[in-house]
Amino acid sequence: MRHDCIKLTGILLGAFAIIGGIPAGAQNTVRMTGYTTTPDGVTMRVTQDVTTKQRRTTSQGDPEARLEYAPGDAPARLAIPLARSVMARYPDYRKAYWKDYTYVQGYMFEAMDRLGQLTGDSTYTAYMKDYIDHFVDEEGNYKGGALTNLDNFMTGSAFCTLYARTGDERYRKAALQILDGVKDYPSSDGQFWHGNKSPNMWVDGVFMMQMFLIRCAELVEEKDYCLDVACRNIKAAAKHLQRPDGLMIHAWTTEPEKAAWANAEGLSPEVWSEGMGWYSLVVPELLAVLPESHPDYKYIKDVYLKMSEGLKKYQDNNTGGWYMVVDKGSNPLNFIDPSGTAMFVYSIQRGIDLGLLKEKDYGQVARRGYAALHPFVRVNANGLLDVLGACDGVSIKNDFVTYVTLDKIVNAKEAVAGVLWAAVIMEKDGF
Repeated sequence: MRHDCIKLTGILLGAFAIIGGIPAGAQNTVRMTGYTTTPDGVTMRVTQDVTTKQRRTTSQGDPEARLEYAPGDAPARLAIPLARSVMARYPDYRKAYWKDYTYVQGYMFEAMDRLGQLTGDSTYTAYMKDYIDHFVDEEGNYKGGALTNLDNFMTGSAFCTLYARTGDERYRKAALQILDGVKDYPSSDGQFWHGNKSPNMWVDGVFMMQMFLIRCAELVEEKDYCLDVACRNIKAAAKHLQRPDGLMIHAWTTEPEKAAWANAEGLSPEVWSEGMGWYSLVVPELLAVLPESHPDYKYIKDVYLKMSEGLKKYQDNNTGGWYMVVDKGSNPLNFIDPSGTAMFVYSIQRGIDLGLLKEKDYGQVARRGYAALHPFVRVNANGLLDVLGACDGVSIKNDFVTYVTLDKIVNAKEAVAGVLWAAVIMEKDGF
């Protein structure tokens, strides 16, 4: 550092070259330049290396990883090559993201497990087990992230799945410990707070908690309790966030004066594709296990049908994809988002498979949406599949421009998992 006796203050002129890569959970060192004034009134230009901890970064994984796929366009069938690419890129899946235990691993495992069940290949269960075993001890005690936010509940679904696939009681015990964290978790009007310190309700969080509850109900125990809580949250989110056209706003709060993104009614401004995408995934997953005799079944089915109608209406006519801000495709700043598109493809095809949607009305919507994903997938020089064109770790934004001007990265974590969800369900008849 130059002038190392002087603390850098004032206006920074900008961030220049990042020094080195950004591994998961790493710190990022950036050379920054600005002006400072010494106590004796001398102003000077100062350059220094500033190190900051990166939030929600995604590692590109092992640079030596190799697969046999030919570099260039994506293969026609994506599911197996994409899953293999993830496993090759991240031999230790704890090192993929900004911390070792996140919702993204659980999101990915949901798709990998379905792929394993369709193919009969135990590789996917083994990969899941290798990761989860770092977060449960020999007595079945849960050792994952603190259950102080909805994101950390999501990967609990993998404990439930591993119990079903292996019969190992450790996973059941850990899942029930996670379930204990649900019972006192704070909520407003029936919807869990995204983090337990403030009454902000994100549509993404409905997926995070409810996917765990659905798998716990289906594969472990306390079915009635888990399904009732899941229904309560999905209904509350629809009450506050679903617009008349079926689309889902990103978030609401009971303290709008404390949230920069909230209007006077406590609502965020936009329909972010991935945020609505999380909700669009979890609702048909709940309907798949919820008895039709359940008192909330009809309400939740109506929410899903209304949402599907809205997605059909706002699908881009030219590409078959959906925009980053779903209902503002005419704005030239907007762009087709592969992450949200993948989620919507899964949701619609899942509804068709469950008999909730008619093939004649929605089959082409799902197929066009899936075709729209292929241009975003490429095989790199190492023979691994990359997913391009998506943003990484998006949270609630204050306005349209902020959503659509976020940086895009290669292999944005949610996009890779989302494309795998879509690929598995769209290719399921060919394994």
